[in-house]
Amino acid sequence: MRAVGSDVVAETAERRELWVEEPAKRRRMPDPVRTAAVRAVLISSVTLIQAMVAFLCTLADSWLAFPMVLSSVASTVVATWSVLDVWVTRQVWYQRHGVVSAPASTARQLRKERRQARRAGRRAPEGIRRTGGAGQLKHT
Repeated sequence: MRAVGSDVVAETAERRELWVEEPAKRRRMPDPVRTAAVRAVLISSVTLIQAMVAFLCTLADSWLAFPMVLSSVASTVVATWSVLDVWVTRQVWYQRHGVVSAPASTARQLRKERRQARRAGRRAPEGIRRTGGAGQLKHT
């Protein structure tokens, strides 16, 4: 039987790790898409801040209200464009680099059956066999 004391506390502190690596649930975004997404987030944040400043300036009857409203409208257009840029960049990247797809088990099974049927149809008849040459057939 162990005594509860500093030995037990030291032993449990050695076993537990402060940081435990876990595998990511989703794959990392491609670099161009991530860059466009960061840019869109920054532009959208600035747009929201501008809209808030324009609102507060309007409430305070400041001379800055009208220029801020105009810049907020322009920033909204730019923010919309940047979000569309993320979508377009993502689509272009997937088109250029291919999409990783995992077909459903039923689709996989159908493809396997079709492949087997094609192979069975391509087999040479019994009386004809292939030689090791350049596709020449030899009758036996």
